[in-house]
Amino acid sequence: MTTNDITIYHNPRCSTSRNALALLRERGIDPTVIEYLKTPPTRATLKSLIGRMGLPVREVVRSKEPLFQELGLDDASVTDAQLLDAMAAHPILINRPIVVTPRGARLGRPIEKILEVL
Repeated sequence: MTTNDITIYHNPRCSTSRNALALLRERGIDPTVIEYLKTPPTRATLKSLIGRMGLPVREVVRSKEPLFQELGLDDASVTDAQLLDAMAAHPILINRPIVVTPRGARLGRPIEKILEVL
């Protein structure tokens, strides 16, 4: 695995995301950094990432983001498809950081989860 094979979906304003990027760099990894608020992933990419992480869609949505409640996404009847649509339309709702390697993808919460795919 080379550092070119590793990508982090990153928000530089998020301390957890900054710490995850630092963790990678401390291990000599210079990942491809995608600032997902500037370059949002497509709905298809989100669906693929979530599938690779093996998580329920709801776990990848930032439920603490005010927009989450404003859009009514806290309602238990909201489907995975609706959550994906919301994240694609409003990337601020994507939980971060997400690290992708040839070994898989992980949501870095806690950041130690990233070590599982390095």
